[in-house]
Amino acid sequence: MPTFTPSTRAPRLPAVVALVTAALVAAGCATGLPPSGEGTVAHSPRVVRVVAAENFWGSVVTQLGGAHADVVSIIDNPDTDPHAYEPTAADARRLADAQIAVENGAGYDPWMSELLAADGGRRDVLDVGDLVGVAPGGNPHLWYDPSYVDRFIGAATADLIRADPVDRAYFTARETSYEEVGLAAYHAAIDRIRARFQGTRVGASESIVVYLCRALGLDLVTPPTFLRAISEGSDVSAADTATIERQIQGREIAVYLENTQNLTPDVEAQVSAARAAHIPLVHVTETLVPATATFQAWQTAQLDSLDTALEHARD
Repeated sequence: MPTFTPSTRAPRLPAVVALVTAALVAAGCATGLPPSGEGTVAHSPRVVRVVAAENFWGSVVTQLGGAHADVVSIIDNPDTDPHAYEPTAADARRLADAQIAVENGAGYDPWMSELLAADGGRRDVLDVGDLVGVAPGGNPHLWYDPSYVDRFIGAATADLIRADPVDRAYFTARETSYEEVGLAAYHAAIDRIRARFQGTRVGASESIVVYLCRALGLDLVTPPTFLRAISEGSDVSAADTATIERQIQGREIAVYLENTQNLTPDVEAQVSAARAAHIPLVHVTETLVPATATFQAWQTAQLDSLDTALEHARD
């Protein structure tokens, strides 16, 4: 498994402290209503206020919480780089008002940890990296691991119940429905690909698909050092470039998985080479596309595209 270095592009703590201080003053120390347009029932004792760093986790909590949760996702634009995001005073204001905060952790969104540390508020914090045992330096793309998603669902439900114990039965029922119905097509697609294509050799543009390939039983043969370099924005070695060129030109891979939200010159060259070699391309993204999609609709669409590409490569 490759290792990853946390981004160093997050704002420095003094700047975050200033944001939080200004937000608390503007919000009356988190005792007023949320900013206009974010809902009018957020302060009901039966509506849990949740702030998620990214919309893929926010989508899951929204569906678990239903009518008894008001969920805001800070990163909700496919064009935003979560690694390099710089929080605003509005973000700090929302967080100051939250009962539950969700961060991906594992070095993916250090700006969220800094906001939480500077705010000092009393709330439940669900750090997914801590939950699944992936520390900074590990692969932070945790939402691409179906087993981690399942663990997140249980932890998020427990946090919602802790914030609103009166509605325990409601949250428990929604958890069961989400797992058995909401995620049914997602899990079916995973099972189908694993049953039909286990052991198939594939290539990828970066580390985002490492967990998914493992869950699907696919043999990701792209050098781990290349996957890490693209993910971190560091230099790619000539040896890795040569290896990938050989894999593509020799059609040693069935498909090439491309993160379309992180296209570098090296990746673009590989994409062009894959097209020339008639190797199917499968697009994946870091955040919800479209931004209005649910987590499961987004992931299932990508899985269906991969299934189709693998079938095409087999013909």
